[in-house]
Amino acid sequence: MALSKMILNINGVDRMLICDKEKDTLADVVRRLGLTGTKVGCKVGQCGICSVILNGEVTRGCIKKMKNISEGSMIVTIEGIGTPTSLHPLQQAFITYGAVQCGFCSPGFIVSAKVLLDQNNNPTRQEVRAWFQKNHNACRCTGYKPIVDSVLAAAKVIRGEWTMEDIQYKVPTDGKIYGTGYPRPAALAKVTGLCDYGDDIGMKMPGALHIAVVLPGVDHGNLISIDTSEAEKMPGVEKIITYKDVQGTNRTMFPCSSPHSRCDGFDHYILVENKILRCGDVVALVAARTREEARAAAKKVELKIEELPAYKNILDSCAEGAMQLHPEHPNIYGTFPLRKGEDTRKIMENSDFVVEGSFHSQHEPHLVLEPDTVQAYVDEQGVVTIHCKTLALYMSIMMIARGIGVPNDKIRIIENPTGASFGYSGGVLTYALMAVATLATGKPCTMTLSYDEHQHITGKRQGCFSNGKLACDKNGKLTALEYETVFDTGAYAEFGFPVAEGGTRYTGMTYYIPNIRALSSVAISNVAMTAPYRAATSPPCFTVFEHLMDMLAEKAGIDPFEFRAINSYHEGDTTNSGHTLSVYPYPQIYEKMRPVYEAAIDYAKKNSTPLMKIGVGISNSCYNTTGGPDHAEVALELNPDGTVTNFNTAEDQGQGTDAHALVFTYEALRPLGLKPEQIKLCMNDTGLCPNTGPAAGSRTHYVTGRATLDAADKLMKAMKKEDGTFRTYDEMVADGIPTKYLGVSDTTSITKPLDPNTCQGNPSAEYMWGTFLSMVEVDTTTGKTKLLKMHAVVDCGPIGNILSFEGQGYSGMMHSAGYALREQYSDPQKHTGLANSGFSFIGDVPDELSIDTVVSMRPTGPFGSSGCSEVFQAGPHMSVINAIYNACGVRIYELPATPDKVKAGLDLIAQGKTPQPRKYYLGYDMWEKLDDMEQNPVNLTKKPTVFDHH
Repeated sequence: MALSKMILNINGVDRMLICDKEKDTLADVVRRLGLTGTKVGCKVGQCGICSVILNGEVTRGCIKKMKNISEGSMIVTIEGIGTPTSLHPLQQAFITYGAVQCGFCSPGFIVSAKVLLDQNNNPTRQEVRAWFQKNHNACRCTGYKPIVDSVLAAAKVIRGEWTMEDIQYKVPTDGKIYGTGYPRPAALAKVTGLCDYGDDIGMKMPGALHIAVVLPGVDHGNLISIDTSEAEKMPGVEKIITYKDVQGTNRTMFPCSSPHSRCDGFDHYILVENKILRCGDVVALVAARTREEARAAAKKVELKIEELPAYKNILDSCAEGAMQLHPEHPNIYGTFPLRKGEDTRKIMENSDFVVEGSFHSQHEPHLVLEPDTVQAYVDEQGVVTIHCKTLALYMSIMMIARGIGVPNDKIRIIENPTGASFGYSGGVLTYALMAVATLATGKPCTMTLSYDEHQHITGKRQGCFSNGKLACDKNGKLTALEYETVFDTGAYAEFGFPVAEGGTRYTGMTYYIPNIRALSSVAISNVAMTAPYRAATSPPCFTVFEHLMDMLAEKAGIDPFEFRAINSYHEGDTTNSGHTLSVYPYPQIYEKMRPVYEAAIDYAKKNSTPLMKIGVGISNSCYNTTGGPDHAEVALELNPDGTVTNFNTAEDQGQGTDAHALVFTYEALRPLGLKPEQIKLCMNDTGLCPNTGPAAGSRTHYVTGRATLDAADKLMKAMKKEDGTFRTYDEMVADGIPTKYLGVSDTTSITKPLDPNTCQGNPSAEYMWGTFLSMVEVDTTTGKTKLLKMHAVVDCGPIGNILSFEGQGYSGMMHSAGYALREQYSDPQKHTGLANSGFSFIGDVPDELSIDTVVSMRPTGPFGSSGCSEVFQAGPHMSVINAIYNACGVRIYELPATPDKVKAGLDLIAQGKTPQPRKYYLGYDMWEKLDDMEQNPVNLTKKPTVFDHH
């Protein structure tokens, strides 16, 4: 290694540094100097996370080699733009206008925008968007719209039209902050670059070993042997870790407590013992002094593998004669029936209009900008402590304890500041790997995956194959639905059973269907395992039904908007699962959407051309708020200085649970006269905080709010004197009254478990509802589809925080458009990064994203609220797919709607042919299976648990 001395002017100061000019990048150097506000994501220059200013120009630090930087060059990082006590207008605007969610991309955007405003302090929206596209600034959380808003607001300050005070949040005169844009407390650290994420923490851990993974390089095979002899000789290597070093069962665990389960939830190895089931299986870990040394040694580990045929989807693994992939359970390892109303076969025969089709939804990668990163050590009490991105702190302990051989009470999990997750961090493999590493080496360990490793190791939204049939009468009223769905949960059963259950409930949800017969199954293949992804099961379900709704509307000769308005829930209607609802907002939703739809149809007719055809599509969307029964806890403690601390584990993946925790606590304690700054937060550490449950199922706002209100009520009752005033902390202590109270939210009495023989019941405390409109432009020469606008009308009850609500909304709409048009993970050789997996950059996302609301009070919700996030990603993608059909007559049965698929459909139409879906064989005859399950119902007196066989 040849080192060189350099002097660079960094943030206005000449600094001497030593680097390897051939190997080091500019991002490497500034981070080693402690300027970790410059983040690193993709490492190939696609995401702009690492943006710095080099001699006045935006530069992507991860690909700028030091050998190409001149002595004395001027470098500006995020730390040189503003400080917490002296913010740049861009930093303040990002806080106030909601441009900060997970915040991992914020420094790169602010650095990039500063150069723009230095050159042009009065840009248009389109100029701002073009700038970020040119400079490769990527965001996955915001839909980009709040970022553009922030830049334009900051520009007004720079031009002197506004002052800094004009772009700061102000508490309303009535003191109420619930329902306002109160900024998230973590935003200040994020916009100044002072927030340390996982890789930053790992860099600064004293004595930490760096961990590199050894992957098999095949999708399916038998592991014959592992030769570590050459790797062990490599510089810096301390230990090569294999399954033999694991103290526990070497399995992660996910509950499979359904009576329909054919597996026990222990089918996932932490480190491969003998069978490889996907290219992301981890065979060994290398622990070394530096990341570079660990990665170099990992390449020297030699694997002898007997490669086996790989089943790349469940059509292959469920085909007759397919080999059984897991010795413990069959490839189809669970099937759920749904029966509502009468047998549909006769009703279908007597209905006026019937349509049927087969549909496929792809595995969708989460495409976060921060690759997975984990740190682990054993603390002074002998507790295995793991820092990670988890969205389920306490649940993660349960899922890894037996596998790593450590009791639950000797594991502590802490959520790092997180560069987004959208659900994938519900998977626990990397947490288990790092616990194994620190136990095996006896030293602190840190691991940050490369982006291609992240793609292969972490879970994805499950793929899905479905056959469906839908009928209505001559007036357009739905009469019957039949469908069979098999979810491709990848190599393991992890998270499979919530998916299967959701598959019965959500196909057809939002519409009243009196008679349904359906099967929802989960199956194994040799692809990425399933992980939660915002809206979890729902998008594949809406793929099926919103296709069928458009097809049936056309056959019945009814406008697709009016057809949905006729059939969407009205007062007293029951869901697929046979229960009624607390609110019925669809008539109001459609009333608000109608003028938008009519204007869009008119625009499309006037502006469509033979070469560039414009179309409009509609789809409904909904999601549950919690899956029950649900239990959550929050503690409030009165402090000696009169402040109050909220203790919770409402994991913050970027959605702003810190803001919600503060707002709920402030509003609940209004009688005490506290200011917002007197509310302290202690969050997301199982060693300090109670179990608030996972950040999943759009439950956080609902359950955290309910538990906080309960804790506040208990605290204020304890503080209250007979004369109506409140005791101080000292008076509480003097009177022997506790100063800390645990609040509880429990939905056991609100929900009703599903009957496993019929799927009738109601496991969710609440729901959120919406309708989405998309306008697209299809280039008929290439098949490329451009989304021009998306509009939503949703009912989530009263909005707790406007910034969080809009951020989740715009983000979900962006993800939905990507799901419809480009995002996929099917080829491990190809889908290794952001761009080649279909990431949505700012040029792919329209500036015209808009949200309107209907507000219905939820009787059990805190301040009448439900959740909001997942309504924006359950069904909106189908408004895009339906808009493509409206534009050019091509129906895309297998997502995503890539240009080649659209062009192939256009070519068929040009030949006078109609594109048709293929009928899927899903491993069984639907009616034989349904009849058998009806004749042999499961025994409801015995409720098997995950521990039955272990």
